[in-house]
Amino acid sequence: MPEPLRDRRVVALLVAEVVSMTGSQMRWLALPWFVLVTSGSASRMSLVLAAGAAGVAVLGIPGGKVLERLGGRRTMLLSDGLRAPLVLLVPLLHWAGFLSLPVLLSLSFALGALAAPYFAAQRVLVPALVGEDERAVSRANTFLQGANRLTMLVGPAAGGALIAITGALNVLLLTAATHAVAFLAVALFLRVEAAPEAERQSTLAGLRYLAREPLLRSWTAALIAGDAAFTAIFLALPVLAFFSFGGDPRIAGWLIASFGLGALVGNVLAYRAVSRTDGLLLVAAGIGFQALPLWLLVLPVPAVAVGAALAASGLANGVVNPSLHSILTLRAPPPLRPQVMTAMITAAMLVAPVALSVTGPALDAFGMRPVFAAAVALQSAATVLIAAAAVRARRASAAAPAVAHA
Repeated sequence: MPEPLRDRRVVALLVAEVVSMTGSQMRWLALPWFVLVTSGSASRMSLVLAAGAAGVAVLGIPGGKVLERLGGRRTMLLSDGLRAPLVLLVPLLHWAGFLSLPVLLSLSFALGALAAPYFAAQRVLVPALVGEDERAVSRANTFLQGANRLTMLVGPAAGGALIAITGALNVLLLTAATHAVAFLAVALFLRVEAAPEAERQSTLAGLRYLAREPLLRSWTAALIAGDAAFTAIFLALPVLAFFSFGGDPRIAGWLIASFGLGALVGNVLAYRAVSRTDGLLLVAAGIGFQALPLWLLVLPVPAVAVGAALAASGLANGVVNPSLHSILTLRAPPPLRPQVMTAMITAAMLVAPVALSVTGPALDAFGMRPVFAAAVALQSAATVLIAAAAVRARRASAAAPAVAHA
């Protein structure tokens, strides 16, 4: 058995990730599909999704204080414990006749507010479980990233099929149940020793550290751009399926799942690579292949070709991401880590409300190809910035021992 899986706490973290994120992936397809079918408006669909991203942007950094005070385990419990009833309210209120657009926007905002501390809690828990060694954290992260990518494979594909069979609202009921199951997995099996009491950090301490640390500063800027690009791409995929591929939600599901399949294969390859290759070198050499296949989306190609391009992009993402996220996590000192991780995730999603708000009207006004072209160009620029920063960091780390020796 691979070393990380010998620890049942890591297994519990992986189970919670698979179950909770599978539900989230189904919700990320079911909710916009529900809005698109009931309103026929890509603009209204993007507005609902933008409300969720706004929840991350507005309450993400204050969520770092919650993570600092509660710790990773209790923050995950709080997030899934609240997301289950919030998702459940969408179908219940609709069936009761009380689901107006402002109510739906409020629910989406609340769900988004719980996202940043949840993902930051996962990042903080990994070194707490396996130690501070970068390669040990990277190996554990290959499984965590693999679990996340498995949900991108299973969630959209299952969600698309279930939407076609039962309808989007019933899929949201299932999503609420997945959050409840993930809550139980963490509550029963993920026990973490209490960390030594550390000095409380200010709410903005994470942002200040990001601004000072060169690699984190560059990578955070690139992640902001890259996440905005992926937000636009994945928002446009259901619209592409709806208008170009026969309005079949199953096609929308497996297009998104194609990226997850490629990323899952990449994570399998990464498990060996992170033990043998310097993390910064792996990131610098591989990140560009994440953007390159996506240029195929700009062309009027069949659904199979779109899926292949997304799978190839996901493959590069799966190889690179475990090292990238391990370096991001370990670059911050442990007392500051909750604030830095939450600030970084929040910063990466700050532009998501803008991207979502702009993408929907752009799709209505210009069509899919110009939107794909702009998004892929932005993603390409982000990968260049990540690679360049990784090269500079490797040179700096190589020069430091020489300077110390001199």
